[in-house]
Amino acid sequence: MDERIIKSQKCINEGAAFLAGIEPRFERALKVTGELPLRLKPEGFERLLGAIVSQQVSVAAANAIWKRLVKANLNGPRKIMKASDNELRAVGMSRQKVRYARALAEARINFKSLRSLSTTEVVNRLTQVSGIGIWTAEIYTMFSLGRADVFAAGDLALQESGRLLFGLKERPTEKEIRQMAESWSPWRAVAARLLWAYYAHAKNREGVG
Repeated sequence: MDERIIKSQKCINEGAAFLAGIEPRFERALKVTGELPLRLKPEGFERLLGAIVSQQVSVAAANAIWKRLVKANLNGPRKIMKASDNELRAVGMSRQKVRYARALAEARINFKSLRSLSTTEVVNRLTQVSGIGIWTAEIYTMFSLGRADVFAAGDLALQESGRLLFGLKERPTEKEIRQMAESWSPWRAVAARLLWAYYAHAKNREGVG
């Protein structure tokens, strides 16, 4: 696996400079967003369990459930396997999320071994687990493994930001924005950070939280 790994702010800045050099609209976006965030996260079981917890609930609700999981010591694979459904439901997990959490624990993923796989192989491995979709797998690959050339095309904020920045009449579909992002290689993960930052700027400018 010889893909570029983002390890520091210097990598982000290098990617941003590359993008500004190939696309004038990215250059303009950077002038309003300023320096892009590193946003690297820890790798491992807890990151994916947290992604499952966050599905289809507000950030506040997800944070509350996660705090209860940690307090009950139910944030590791062995604890998940030993816990009863009632114990997991008691901290706020839905029946579906209980199934997903158990599927993740049963998958026994060797998270360190993912580092040596290609991005495509990582996404394929993670999406074999019930409850882990392409978006979650790509987000994990981008932020926990630091891959520089992955793009979470299913993200609605990225799609909407693409519409705004590129002056499109309609929000691009997942397939359309994934095709757009091909020309941003090998720094598609930095392009995603830029589009998220631009989206936040646009919404704040409109007075939306």
